[in-house]
Amino acid sequence: MSISAIIAAAGSGERFGAGYPKALIQLVDKTLLEHAVSSLAPVVDQIIVTAPAGFEKQISELLGDDIIVVTGGSTRSASVRNGLAVATGDFVLVHDAARALASTELVQRVIAELQSGRCAVVPGIPVVDTIKETNAEGFVVGTPDRASLVSIQTPQGFIASELRAAHASSKDATDDAALIEANGGKVKVIIGEERALKITTPADLVTALSFIGLSKNIRAGIGVDAHTFAEGRQLWLAGLHWPEQVGVEGHSDGDVAAHAICDALFSATQLGDLGSNFGTDRPEYAGASGTQLMQETLSMISKAGYVISNVAVQIIGNRPKIGTRRAEAIEAISAALGGADVSVTATTTDGLGLTGEGKGIAAIATALVSKQ
Repeated sequence: MSISAIIAAAGSGERFGAGYPKALIQLVDKTLLEHAVSSLAPVVDQIIVTAPAGFEKQISELLGDDIIVVTGGSTRSASVRNGLAVATGDFVLVHDAARALASTELVQRVIAELQSGRCAVVPGIPVVDTIKETNAEGFVVGTPDRASLVSIQTPQGFIASELRAAHASSKDATDDAALIEANGGKVKVIIGEERALKITTPADLVTALSFIGLSKNIRAGIGVDAHTFAEGRQLWLAGLHWPEQVGVEGHSDGDVAAHAICDALFSATQLGDLGSNFGTDRPEYAGASGTQLMQETLSMISKAGYVISNVAVQIIGNRPKIGTRRAEAIEAISAALGGADVSVTATTTDGLGLTGEGKGIAAIATALVSKQ
């Protein structure tokens, strides 16, 4: 018995506020749509994606030639009907791209129930909150017993002929099981899973991260650098030249902010450190600018398969005053790092240590990278 899967991905994502279709929102290393496809692909024979109008080509290029892309309709039910028009399977699974993390194991359990003779199968999880039914004025008119309530998820599975018959009525519903019910069919509920949550808001995206082994994909690093002031040297800091300021000693230009950022990126990616990559035993880096070192660091981590999520650097010293050039420093660092998100802050040490005594300047940086 062949199996087709329809992924409903035509939603605009207005509640998410991303400005583009929700299915194309990135969750670590893949879009929500790609996550959904990867769970279905091992156990189905055909995958059909209903795309927002105007995004068909982009989604087709993203997913490859093995995935069929059709234009979605004005409602979810209309989108599913467009998918059904090209579905060839004896069974049809209908899945929401927004439930991107539903596991392959859940898909297999839905299919197993269909193969045992069920007409329609949906996953669900018990409702843990008390539910109130209200009227148009906002007053409670009933409190259903939550013991008998479940919150329905996807993928939902159907005998293809039964689903087509239910959709023939041209009614709309928030899920396809409701159409089967309205057509007199019996719907079997199986135990769903917490990770099959519907990603609707940015807060849901944060919750989703906890289900995908965040530590396996995202790594953090820290870097620290400090140099003493040296008369006769120009001061380069955060990729900027600071005229009329005394510079610092160093093999390169002594840009402590840039050096700390490089070390943080090397730390996150386990590619050594500033000394092993650009140290004094490398004469070609004598006098090298902080911008050059950041650019070369970006090249190295990119070749290793990493992408920068964000970088933050705090400059520690009595001078120069960073505030007036903060935006300029952020722009310079971001440009050197390929447009990465960058934060620049500054502080003093209240007269303590090398920086507090005015003998030098230091920086500490953190970096967050993702493995692609």
